[in-house]
Amino acid sequence: MINASPEFITFAMLGLLLVGLMSGYPLAIPVGFAGLLVGLLLYGTDVVGLFYTRIATLLLSYTLLAVPCFVFMGFILSRSGIADRIYEALYDMLGGIRGGLAVATVLIGTVLAACMGIVGASITLLTIFALPSMLKRGYSKSLATGSVCAGGTLGVLIPPSILLVIYGTMASVSVGKLFFGAVIPGLLLSLSYSIYVLIRSYLRPNDAPAVPASERTASLTLRLNKLAKALVPPGILIFSVLGSIFFGIAPPTEASAIGAFVSILLIAAYRKFSFKVLQEATLETFRVTGMILLTAVMAYAFTGIFLGAGCGKVVESFVLSSPLGPWGSFFLIMFIIFLLGFVIDILGIIFIMVPIVAPLVTTLGFDPIWFALMININFQMAYMTPPFAVAIFYLRGVVAPELGVTMGDTIRGVVPFVVIIMLVIVLCAVFPDIILWLPGRMIQ
Repeated sequence: MINASPEFITFAMLGLLLVGLMSGYPLAIPVGFAGLLVGLLLYGTDVVGLFYTRIATLLLSYTLLAVPCFVFMGFILSRSGIADRIYEALYDMLGGIRGGLAVATVLIGTVLAACMGIVGASITLLTIFALPSMLKRGYSKSLATGSVCAGGTLGVLIPPSILLVIYGTMASVSVGKLFFGAVIPGLLLSLSYSIYVLIRSYLRPNDAPAVPASERTASLTLRLNKLAKALVPPGILIFSVLGSIFFGIAPPTEASAIGAFVSILLIAAYRKFSFKVLQEATLETFRVTGMILLTAVMAYAFTGIFLGAGCGKVVESFVLSSPLGPWGSFFLIMFIIFLLGFVIDILGIIFIMVPIVAPLVTTLGFDPIWFALMININFQMAYMTPPFAVAIFYLRGVVAPELGVTMGDTIRGVVPFVVIIMLVIVLCAVFPDIILWLPGRMIQ
């Protein structure tokens, strides 16, 4: 066993983690290796007991049961055809407006976020049926791809976001309050994206031409009827999950099970249910949940060693040393998380950073719900900022080659939306009730 200062251990553990991330291995491996190696050097074989205790504590968390249920719900709905119907209805309603198809893409992304909470599934669906439709009608490639990435990543924030479940578990914050605190900021982002698209389309008509009148023959009544029919099924699902939480009928874990059950009923009503669909959704749920939990337990063990060695105090001193007081410390944390989003998966940021920074919330004097959701709004940017831009990779992996979309088109497309997220963060900092108003009206 060695005797070293907390400062040295902090740099050593973070350095090992950085080297491990650069190796290209899945996040769980370098995180677990760094924690175990430093733990053996500091505590000898006793660290095995610490690892076991930390891992068992996390895996026995009741709240985490919501993760597989929400994942299952998302995969079931991705096979239901709900997204196609909503997009067709929005296409008819908004196609005649400049930028209308891009706005429809953002809106369908909002609905998918409220139904699924899985970013990968949302972006995949939007890339398949919304992106070709925009490009074939002369939309700018940057605007079209940016709209897909921005709309698809709303699932990071809008409930039932899996990331909010994980964050609440790691920070010991009410997941139900996080869900409802995220509603208004999520809708504000969706509205801001749509306004940007409309303004850009007005200033640069060639970037987003309107669909010709010859392709929009249905009357307004028929279009409204089609839109209403398309929105009723997801509305039922959203109300079954969020309504049961808001009115105090069920906590998030039980609400996730309700959502999974209702999603099966909806796909059966659309006549898309089969044993094969159930089997595929179940296997995907096992795979995704297994990946999440493996990363979780390794990162949780890592932070156990990190905090036990006194490294948390080092980070706390660094953060609290800001000359601008609590707000300076807050924006320093936000900046660090923004930088980490360039190189680390969001799950890794949650599992590693949240146990370290969450205890600082009380010291800084901020509301834990507000603080948590400000960080989750920040996560939206991590999904769209290269080199670790998950949203861009999902789009690039699905987009048809014949559409001629390049990486440069996509990066240029997401930049304005990243700027919008920054503006929303500032707005929520100036007006915290944007986040806190709705949770304060929940029935306990």
